[in-house]
Amino acid sequence: MRNVKVSALQFSCTRNVEENIKKADEMVREAAKKGANIILLPELFERQYFCQERVYEYYDFAKSVEENDAVNHFKKVAKELGVVVIVSFYEKDVNVLYNSVAVIDSDGKNLGVYRKTHIPDDHFYQEKFYFTPGNTGFKVFETAYGKIGVGICWDQWFPETARCLALNGAELIFYPTAIGSEPILDGDSSGHWRRTMQGHAAANMVPVIAANRYGIETVEPSKENGGQKSSLKFFGSSFIADETGAIVESAQKEGDEILIHEFDLDEVHTNRMCWGLFRDRRPETYSDICK
Repeated sequence: MRNVKVSALQFSCTRNVEENIKKADEMVREAAKKGANIILLPELFERQYFCQERVYEYYDFAKSVEENDAVNHFKKVAKELGVVVIVSFYEKDVNVLYNSVAVIDSDGKNLGVYRKTHIPDDHFYQEKFYFTPGNTGFKVFETAYGKIGVGICWDQWFPETARCLALNGAELIFYPTAIGSEPILDGDSSGHWRRTMQGHAAANMVPVIAANRYGIETVEPSKENGGQKSSLKFFGSSFIADETGAIVESAQKEGDEILIHEFDLDEVHTNRMCWGLFRDRRPETYSDICK
């Protein structure tokens, strides 16, 4: 038996970096107190979801992995508590900016960075203005508690992300997220969002953990933003799905929540092998999906 407790943290974010890191710190400590071994924070939790508007000055939010406030903070916390912490941050690499994740192991060491592969461009999710598509490929990190794969938000809509992570040996897949209402589409996508990832878990026989923010974030008209006014209501709904795609832990649409669930990675591995999904793959017939 290789039992591991995973945790997804859900909270709202302000424009104050120190406040958000403090909030995340409190929740990480609470999750660790409840036995969590691997803890997932929401996407870009250090501040508001700034991609709702286009402001050149926001480029200055980006910092290198060595200089980022949240990464450095949780290196110390991870070592102190003996937990793995998955930290989403806005990364600067010389002249190029990425939407990235650092995986901090239980000894406080940064195991590496994954850079978001799929970058959305929508009225309220204007990420192509801020981020270059990632160049790391889909990475699996060997942590103290197991091999984990990480995708970031929009990555979760692409089955190729989860399949590549599973093929590379991921025993658990994590998705830090910032997603909410779709004002232009006039619809609630939370169910669609969940079902997509549940399908990834079921198709790959790998548990999936998703952490989202919640709350309304508003953009006021300004000269820098062309007089735009808008708002997004982030819908929370963070969850943990087992290897069959069943939701085993679920958060509400609003409110701070700490989700925790225990998996026996050996049992999950046995289930994955018994289904024969990877045995029966025919990659030589799949060329169409690469066109």
